[in-house]
Amino acid sequence: MAITDKEQGVWGLDQVYNKINQGSIWEYTGLRELWAWGENGGNMILGTDDETQYSSPKQIPGTIWKIKSFNADGAADQSFAIRTDGTMWTWGNGTTGRQGQNNTTQYKSPRQLGTETTWGFVVSGNASSMATKTDGTLWIWGSNSDGQLGQNSPGPSQRSSPIQIPGTTWDYSAYDKISMGSQTGYGIKTDGTLWGWGNGGMGQLGQNNTTTYSSPIQIGTDTTWNSVAMGYQSGAGIKTDGTLWVWGENGDGRLAINNNTNYSSPIQVPGTTWKHCQLTNRLGIATKTDGTLWVWGDNAKGNLGQNNTTNYSSPKQIPGTDWNYASVGSGRHIVASQTNGELWACGSNNNGQLGQNSKVDYSSPVQIPGTTWERVVAQNSSSWGIRFL
Repeated sequence: MAITDKEQGVWGLDQVYNKINQGSIWEYTGLRELWAWGENGGNMILGTDDETQYSSPKQIPGTIWKIKSFNADGAADQSFAIRTDGTMWTWGNGTTGRQGQNNTTQYKSPRQLGTETTWGFVVSGNASSMATKTDGTLWIWGSNSDGQLGQNSPGPSQRSSPIQIPGTTWDYSAYDKISMGSQTGYGIKTDGTLWGWGNGGMGQLGQNNTTTYSSPIQIGTDTTWNSVAMGYQSGAGIKTDGTLWVWGENGDGRLAINNNTNYSSPIQVPGTTWKHCQLTNRLGIATKTDGTLWVWGDNAKGNLGQNNTTNYSSPKQIPGTDWNYASVGSGRHIVASQTNGELWACGSNNNGQLGQNSKVDYSSPVQIPGTTWERVVAQNSSSWGIRFL
């Protein structure tokens, strides 16, 4: 039987059985390296055990990294990663207890959070973070300034260790089933419903109002939500039919609907083949099922990859049809991987976050050395990439 696909991940026996029945076999070593580059100042966000700024990728020790945390609005200065053994590791800023280590200490290299081995995926907001476990539970910690910990407590307060959000049916199957912003959180349940909580001052909870909620409240009544992304006071979600919906604050045209109007309930972006989406405080980025990559919003640093600095309030394609994962940082830069293992970046490079061994800005994508890159994360003015072996 020919090798028809190569997939990364930890597979159960039932999944292996299903893959064989589908007529596909693949190779997988289970080994992945985590690399970091860009800004690494006082918050030691890179996890490289120092405060040095790197303009080329530097490896974080270990070869069993699964996924680096995605930051909803691209602005957090704490980091998390999960290994293939289900353990979670944290580093960076520790104020407000955002490291989940039951303290407010900063760590310049990865430190294990607890002893659990059942973590699914983790996302970090501006001063709060949350993660799913494989039992369907959802856990959260850090600042609770606007009820963003979902504990029916409006705050202000903080939690320096994980506390559970009620329920055992939160979807832990992918990294974009949960998202966390500055003062707001989102989560999708296994029944396809979408829930939000925290600050709603710009309509980012999709309730057709600007009310703040300190417990999860359902967004609409649909049961077909597939992924969710939190930006700065704005949100986006993709449904199982491939439609993309946005809501909240719309400065710089970050909602991609060809205007700057705020919306307090979801409104559709044209198209029916959307796959993944991410928002920041200035712009948005999304991939489609055909492998194309689309961007919109602020473009002051050429971060939209269009070889110009023109702002766009509707989606604009970055050339190519082989894009896999893409991420955008609040410091106006984009990193994106292709299915052939190449990694590309564009935009601001003032801290070396484009991985070019320089600090030159690029308004069109430039390749970061290597051909085994898989997932990527842009955050603030820093970047991370996972390479498979």
